[in-house]
Amino acid sequence: MTETMLIQLNGENVCLAVEPARATAPVWRHFGPPLGLFAPVWPLDAVRPPPPTVLDGDPPFTVLPTHGFGWFHHPALSGSRPGAQGDTDWAHDFRLDGMSREGDALLMKLSDPVAALAVTLSYSIDPGSDVVSAWAEVENRGETPYRLDWLAAACVPLPAQADRVLGFTGRWTLEFQEARETLGVATWRRDNRRGRTSHDSFPGVIVGTALDDDEGAVFGAHLAWSGNHTILIEPLTDGRRQLQLGEWLAPGEVVLARGERYRTPCAYLSVSGQGLNGLSAQFHRFVRTRVMNWPQGRMRPRPVILNTWEAMYCEHELGSLKALAVAAARVGVERFVLDDGWFHRRGNDRAGLGDWWPDVRKYPKGLTPLVDHVRGLGMEFGLWVEPEMVNPDSELYRAHPEWALKLAGRALVTGRNQLVLDLSEPAVSDYLYDSMAALLSGHSIAYLKWDMNRDLAAAGHAGRAAYRCQTLAFYRLLERLRTAFPDVEIESCASGGGRADYGALAYMHRIWASDCNDALTRIDIQRGFLRFFPPEAMGAHIGAVCAHTTGRRHSLPFRAAVALVGHLGLELDVRTLSDSEADDLRQWIALYKQCRPISHRGVLRQGHLGDALAWTQATLDDGRAAVLTVLRRREDTTRYPSPIPVKGLRRDLSYLVRVLSMPEAPYYTRHSDCLVAMREGGVEMSGATLMDLGVPVPPMPPESAVVVCMKVLDTQS
Repeated sequence: MTETMLIQLNGENVCLAVEPARATAPVWRHFGPPLGLFAPVWPLDAVRPPPPTVLDGDPPFTVLPTHGFGWFHHPALSGSRPGAQGDTDWAHDFRLDGMSREGDALLMKLSDPVAALAVTLSYSIDPGSDVVSAWAEVENRGETPYRLDWLAAACVPLPAQADRVLGFTGRWTLEFQEARETLGVATWRRDNRRGRTSHDSFPGVIVGTALDDDEGAVFGAHLAWSGNHTILIEPLTDGRRQLQLGEWLAPGEVVLARGERYRTPCAYLSVSGQGLNGLSAQFHRFVRTRVMNWPQGRMRPRPVILNTWEAMYCEHELGSLKALAVAAARVGVERFVLDDGWFHRRGNDRAGLGDWWPDVRKYPKGLTPLVDHVRGLGMEFGLWVEPEMVNPDSELYRAHPEWALKLAGRALVTGRNQLVLDLSEPAVSDYLYDSMAALLSGHSIAYLKWDMNRDLAAAGHAGRAAYRCQTLAFYRLLERLRTAFPDVEIESCASGGGRADYGALAYMHRIWASDCNDALTRIDIQRGFLRFFPPEAMGAHIGAVCAHTTGRRHSLPFRAAVALVGHLGLELDVRTLSDSEADDLRQWIALYKQCRPISHRGVLRQGHLGDALAWTQATLDDGRAAVLTVLRRREDTTRYPSPIPVKGLRRDLSYLVRVLSMPEAPYYTRHSDCLVAMREGGVEMSGATLMDLGVPVPPMPPESAVVVCMKVLDTQS
């Protein structure tokens, strides 16, 4: 048997290798760490022995496995042509027409002439991050319509030993909860059919062996799509598993006429041999350089936000808002965001959505007096909007009830007293663009908090399911606004973290991770969020002393330390603070401004010491500075907590190690001399000591935090 050369794409940490084949589509030979294999190899059909009781020509795992000719696992493409005598072309057999490789990209063109379909598969590696971008496109070349049911954006093999999966679940105020499971003989699958990214089924997954923070090979995947999705991991008969992810399509949602094409959303995959933190670092680099699109092409320091919601709710009064702005400016806030309650007849959540002009009862002279007041205090002005929604009790709905998503002959489904506007209707999109443009052009608004507060149900357009066209229309509306107002930043909010994905983040600059500001609950929410998103994209607010969603009470140092790693904001009424409380808050905001050049540009690591202690650390790429935050959830039986090593420093340099915040030791113990010295002026330590022996952890009461900063001494190069 003649040997063959594998077609490879190699990054520093990831490699894709396929084998050209005459009787099938190209065959997957490897997806994982780099191979370094450049010699000819035996073809797969000459290597694997034929097992008993199989079909002749038992098909291997190809880049596009399909049903009908011996592949009995989940297909990467499925669909059919509806006909009077029944569906046809439900079985597919694709062969390679051509393959082109350009730099770090591989493009494969396949076709099935009997089914009259053509498919293009694209895989490319970003050399700066080792993140693989993948998409697929199908074209109908037949005379009759083709109904597409599924097309995987990526379909790749996983090694047999990768038998642990880290998925994500949750609900409102409890998003991004990590769920670790062992893979077995059944298929692991997560579907989202809510029409938005969802709180309970984030479109990302991580697979590995031990799923350790800093060691071992792990595989990660994310679908950049703000609508429905499917992720599945299925065991194969050769011991490996296949990973597929793509857009979940409702029945009949995509029907292709002759010459029409469907392209999947982009899937992003990566592999790291440095555990979960290594994988996160690669995704963070990719988001920073390839996904986020900042005004003027660069990220400026992420300004401290005050959001008015939990201070005011919908009870707006101009004098109170001005007083709130004064109090915010005094503690160091840099952006004042006016939340829900400002527009026409908006006294509660039952009316007004769709009528995007100021409520004359609350703002008789419009928003200008408040905007000018905020800007006069040296702060930017931001505004909450929810353009995709409409209340039945609104001028817009009374004028255009036909603009809501609906199913003919079916009852309308409300949620939070609102309906969803059909963004794919040009008149609707134009109305929303004109409404937002009037606000942005008529006022000095630097920021939009773009909310979306319900799932899609009864979501039809022209007789078909409208999930896909709604998501695409949402992107087009954002693109139109970003083009017209390139300096305006936009936050993605959907009842908290219900729309957090790279598809939305390509048009936005911040994601509100959760409506929960309870610091203890936030630890796990933020840990899951940060697996795929960098800290500067995560909205993290200091809430009131009594959390609005849980009723739990926490000290300011604990609330502030938990929020410190993200894009800091305030979600409390600063007017009610005593002078000493305002001084303490001002100091924490100053600390955030001191740390944000490190945490928002550095390499993030997360970890834990048992179940009681969690920590995060951010280290600059050049190793000259780092910030470590240690959070105690509860008491445990450990008498002496282990020191926490700080990775990424320079072993040959010395650092000034300073404790920036530390709780008083419980009455039955005391802080060590070293920790006291770190708090009172700092201690000089070598990078080798900090990396090998670590930073000591002080005795801490439950629900408290320690923040430590390390910076290279100025006298060194």
